[in-house]
Amino acid sequence: MKLHREGKGSIVLATVIVLAVYILSTLFLSAWAWLITLPFLVLYALVLWFFRVPNRQIGEYKTEVIAPVDGKVVMIKEVEETEFLKEKCIQVSIFMSPLNVHICRYPVTGKVIYKKYHKGKYLMAWNEKSSTDNERTTVAVETQTHHKIVFRQIAGYIARRIVFYTNVGDDAKAGHEFGFIKFGSRMDVFLPLDTQILCKIGDTTKGGLDTIAQLKDH
Repeated sequence: MKLHREGKGSIVLATVIVLAVYILSTLFLSAWAWLITLPFLVLYALVLWFFRVPNRQIGEYKTEVIAPVDGKVVMIKEVEETEFLKEKCIQVSIFMSPLNVHICRYPVTGKVIYKKYHKGKYLMAWNEKSSTDNERTTVAVETQTHHKIVFRQIAGYIARRIVFYTNVGDDAKAGHEFGFIKFGSRMDVFLPLDTQILCKIGDTTKGGLDTIAQLKDH
């Protein structure tokens, strides 16, 4: 199983803890060593599972909006995007549990025209205010069809580390990785009002594979 580079520190720390627990329990409580170590092994396995990198065949996309993360669609709503677009649009939000793959992917193909990191709070990720109040990143891509699409990584109550590798001027390819969020959070995608939404609240998504919307081809 391939593991994500963002998991290196967490995996090393988890390995040290498991080994320390096993060695100490063997030295002082030898008869109970495995019983004491077992819960730590389960947690270690969960850490490895969290940082897994699934093998996915990513297609070529032009007008399709691809799910940026694995998770559950929790919001589809007309909103005012005030940071970059400064206009009304459709917000599609996908919540990630700690058991989901946490790789963040470009939802559309085009050119990166904006990026910004915001410090903030750590409200529960399903709280509507987390989109504007929580620690977050904002990225905008101009597509090949000249749409400007904004998407946002949002930290949650548990997630305390967001990384994004994109820079203004980079080529964005729908379905390909641009960042990572540790331990549960949310992704918001802001789309033009005339976008055809192909998902509904409650749907589960696979990042890089599922089409959640279709842009109007100008």
